Amino acid sequence: MTSRERFVSTLNHRQPDRVCVDFGGTWISGIHTSIVHQLKQRLVGPGASPTRVHEPYQMLAEVDAELQAALAVDIVGVWPRKNIFGYEANGWKPFTLFDGTPCLVPGDFNVTPAEDGGWLMYPQGDLRAPPSAHMPKGAYFFDTLIRQEPIDDDHLNPEDNLEEFGLLTAEDIAHYQRQVEWLDQNASDMGVVLLAPGTAFGDIALVPAPFLKHPKGIRDIGEWYMTTAARPDYVHAIFEKQCEYALKNLETLIDMFGDRVQAVVTTGTDFGTQSSLFISVPSYRDLFAPYHKQLNDLIHRKSNWKTFIHSCGAVAPLIPEFIAAGFDILNPVQCSAAGMDAVELKKNFGRDITFWGGGVNTQHTMYETPEAVYREVRSRIDTFNQDGGFVFNAVHNIQGNSPIENVLAIFKAIQDSAR
Repeated sequence: MTSRERFVSTLNHRQPDRVCVDFGGTWISGIHTSIVHQLKQRLVGPGASPTRVHEPYQMLAEVDAELQAALAVDIVGVWPRKNIFGYEANGWKPFTLFDGTPCLVPGDFNVTPAEDGGWLMYPQGDLRAPPSAHMPKGAYFFDTLIRQEPIDDDHLNPEDNLEEFGLLTAEDIAHYQRQVEWLDQNASDMGVVLLAPGTAFGDIALVPAPFLKHPKGIRDIGEWYMTTAARPDYVHAIFEKQCEYALKNLETLIDMFGDRVQAVVTTGTDFGTQSSLFISVPSYRDLFAPYHKQLNDLIHRKSNWKTFIHSCGAVAPLIPEFIAAGFDILNPVQCSAAGMDAVELKKNFGRDITFWGGGVNTQHTMYETPEAVYREVRSRIDTFNQDGGFVFNAVHNIQGNSPIENVLAIFKAIQDSAR
């Protein structure tokens, strides 16, 4: 099978020739820059191309063609024109991480020293604006800085929380057209996942708007959570207009990409903690499901794409709701959370949803021994890959302080599972 054939079989719950693998296709299935650099040195050699920070918020590096080949990766991603800080991945320049890792960062990746010795990041790379994120000294990724103006309930305007949404611009269209051409020339045999812009409702990574210089509206994460309960009309007004833009943009993208794309990430809004839900099932049905269903229905009506929802945590009670809303894929499959046992998930939902992730516990197992990593990876492949419906990835991104021998054990286990 080609990678694309393997991906299509997997998504249609048919047994592939081996497990389908994604590393680097999305912003929730990637590898930290420090690890990508080490993998390149080990697997490609000293002549490997420089490691490029493709997603600076989580400091994820591009898994390029030479590393994809070394890791037997099946999937490439189509990313939006701008990242979470509001600038493009171009104009590369050298940078060194706290742990000494050399890399290339986008030209507008501009940081200044923070009081704790860490770094401050700026929206759109503009050093004249207030910083929108902070990486503590010695850390591996950025945390959003909350920039909340005083809230006046009598004058709240949903338009303030809609500033970042709208129809695709001419620059966006040109960006996606270049992606179409790149796929045709370089990835015709690869599986392809599109990261849809502007389709995530209430994602707390995006609510603080680290890409805006002076965000208005409700931008504090705690205040936003309270708003979903205390100001539901306000939230619905935001979601309704956001959905209107998203539907039109998805139609444009479907027309542009057609069957070059097999799956689309539409939401990264987390609904689970380690032990329970963030939101009740009735609240999900009222506040999120209507908009999720509109997007999924359009995608299924207009294309052959499968729709992908990301939600960390103990979301088992919501999986039937996700399926009812039209989602085909669940990520990151946090098997260590309450009620998320791999065997039970596959038994209860494996006919209706593809599990994308769950391959190894990145909170605990990744910091044990290579043997423990190997055993867990083999077990998860045996459980999830029966009759297809499983794209192998870790439970969320591989972090920068993961022992490299443990990371290599993941890929040895994947390779051995195919024999």
